[in-house]
Amino acid sequence: MPRNYKSTERFLQPDPVYNSKLVSKFVNTIMYEGKRTVAQKIVYHAFDALKKRIPEKEPLEVFNEALNNCRPMVEVRSKRVGGATYQVPKAVGAKRQQALAFRWIIAAARARKGKPMSERLADELSEAYKREGAAVRKREETHRMADANKAFAHFAW
Repeated sequence: MPRNYKSTERFLQPDPVYNSKLVSKFVNTIMYEGKRTVAQKIVYHAFDALKKRIPEKEPLEVFNEALNNCRPMVEVRSKRVGGATYQVPKAVGAKRQQALAFRWIIAAARARKGKPMSERLADELSEAYKREGAAVRKREETHRMADANKAFAHFAW
């Protein structure tokens, strides 16, 4: 890493509507080819749809809860020992948990077809809020794999 490296975390501005750095980071993750306004429209329309679907909670609360339901606690990493490669379960750091949750929610929303992206994202977020959907399934699958490979945990160094 160069000596003059500046973390983008430091320069991240909170988003204009919800004043949240988390939403701003989510917009950045959705963004294609630097088109921030398009990504913001997608996220804000999805939040409006969430407000209609779950009226008793604020969209930001629903978003945070959905994100927490998708965050993995452990994952498997490949470790080469001798001639064999083992799937070693390891704890996931907070930043990686958030990044994986973002990635899984967005990938699940993009995999759905037939609706505008904002509606697909709203569907995925509301399902993640209810502990359903593809992103939560991916998290459970990751946890299952880590649990199945618990025998190789002693290789984690």
